[in-house]
Amino acid sequence: MYVCVCKGVTDHQIRQQVSDGARSWRDVREATGCGTQCGKCACFAKSVTREAVQEARAEADMGLAYAI
Repeated sequence: MYVCVCKGVTDHQIRQQVSDGARSWRDVREATGCGTQCGKCACFAKSVTREAVQEARAEADMGLAYAI
């Protein structure tokens, strides 16, 4: 789904940025331009980013648990 209509950024693109190493809203914003024009999407985009980062950390923790 489109999160930022102004820049054409989807939730999938935000999640992909996190998958590629972004760990903050600032990282996602700089990489995608999301939230840099009108700003109406910023609150929701931050939520999507936060959720994706939490999921990435949980996956990393699971990977460490299996490695032990």
